[in-house]
Amino acid sequence: MQNINNDLDYNELVSDILSNSSFNVIKNTEHHGVSRYEHSLKVSYYSYKIAKKLHLSYEDVARGGLLHDFFISPNERTSKERFISTFNHPKKAVKNSITIFNINDKQKDIIHGHMFPFYIAIPKSLESWIVNIVDKVVGFNEFRKKYQSKFSYVVNLYLILFINFMR
Repeated sequence: MQNINNDLDYNELVSDILSNSSFNVIKNTEHHGVSRYEHSLKVSYYSYKIAKKLHLSYEDVARGGLLHDFFISPNERTSKERFISTFNHPKKAVKNSITIFNINDKQKDIIHGHMFPFYIAIPKSLESWIVNIVDKVVGFNEFRKKYQSKFSYVVNLYLILFINFMR
């Protein structure tokens, strides 16, 4: 992630978002074991790099990717509230992004479609699909790191049981 600070083109595209006090509130919200800010920055930057290589609208990808989880929620949510948020946060993020950053239609689609297939909005452009897929990969990796010890414990337990069963 250190390349983000050195990538002047990327930083110029998103500097107004990164310096916005409303957006910076998500620095204090846990998301997949990291802050929602850190998660959004990773999704945005990796998606931007892919879109730029493919000669797509990397500007929209950088901005839409950064704003894809731009909704405010308390850390102290119940499991039910977190589950419900999976399905309604894209609309909240679009609304916040329109209000504060006056985003364009492609950026709206990127934000709105980032949760497909868990949310009904199907991405309408290649840029939206890039953010959608990168979000899943980054999120999976964050979950893996957060629950690595628990995952290792379960795998080891199953291996022990399997070995004992085979005897």
